[in-house]
Amino acid sequence: MSHDLVNHNLVEVEFKEIIYELRPCLDAKGQPVKGLHNAWIFLNNPKQYNSYTTAAVKEVILAFRQASNDRSVVAVVFSAVGDKAFCTGGNTKEYAEYYSGRPIEYKQYMRLFNDMITNILMCDKPVICRVNGMRIAGGQEIGMACDFAVASDMAVFGQAGPRHGSAPDGGSTDFLHLFVGIERAMQSCLLCEMWSAYEAKTLGLITEAVPVFKVDGQFVRNPLLVTDRWLDDSGDIVYGKRKAGDDYKAGKEMMGKGEVDLAPLDSKVNELATKFLYLMPDCVNKTLNSVRKKKLEHWDRNHQSNRDWLGLNMMTEGKAGFRAFNEGPKGNREADFIKLRIMLSEGHPWDDELLNAILPR
Repeated sequence: MSHDLVNHNLVEVEFKEIIYELRPCLDAKGQPVKGLHNAWIFLNNPKQYNSYTTAAVKEVILAFRQASNDRSVVAVVFSAVGDKAFCTGGNTKEYAEYYSGRPIEYKQYMRLFNDMITNILMCDKPVICRVNGMRIAGGQEIGMACDFAVASDMAVFGQAGPRHGSAPDGGSTDFLHLFVGIERAMQSCLLCEMWSAYEAKTLGLITEAVPVFKVDGQFVRNPLLVTDRWLDDSGDIVYGKRKAGDDYKAGKEMMGKGEVDLAPLDSKVNELATKFLYLMPDCVNKTLNSVRKKKLEHWDRNHQSNRDWLGLNMMTEGKAGFRAFNEGPKGNREADFIKLRIMLSEGHPWDDELLNAILPR
């Protein structure tokens, strides 16, 4: 029977900054199901590690709204092009060259960013973050807004805010402690220390870490990591730490003998998406909304005031940090933190003299 259905999309859009695909759902036997799809949304800026521009943020908002409204869509997969990065956050070139020193403009940008997070959290379908590489800074935040995360074991996870002139107030200060606890969240948000995919899984940040590196036709775990579980000197369980010394050198040599193949990652993502196919759709949606409430409690309480602060910060540390990253030479893209602290302790105002004194040369 044919029905005339109402179109609930806000606008119809031709995606240019991102990729939007409808892929057939796969049944329990791995066969395509006619008439049912998963929506795959890809960030498409691999040359800049899939950082999102203002234009891309707008399209992500519309893509999630479209996928949420599509009656044929069972689940949404949020990922990115390539095998280096899922997302490293906002586009630092755009930040440094346009938004630095323009607090009102950046505040308007943050309204769009906030809408992106909210649209992920309000999607009527389960959202899987397919972590094809680095998930850093704002990339970590949009990833945590998703309901599940399945990662390449080549991926790393972390924040960059205080190191590059910002605070991780686009979601990490709201969400991260719900995954890993307060102290681990402090470690990541404040110190900007990275976690491997196996550490992220052990801490409860992601659902699965999948080996994607192939040597002589066989998939092996990330050669640059020690992937066994052991106790370190402090008695803490360590899983997936980076190798050091000769072991790291051997890992680098192995990296030259193989290649990354994301087929196992896609297989694991499809396997998870298939599970949703065999559940009552409205019960799935209600359960999603109920469990998401804990994220939304924090997000709804904080995102507007965080937006205000982040805008003003573009006059001071944000301006310095993003310019340092954008203009500094390779290997030296951070402001001179010690000189900054000394000048501020002496009462020096935030002006061009201070900025020029702390930028890397």
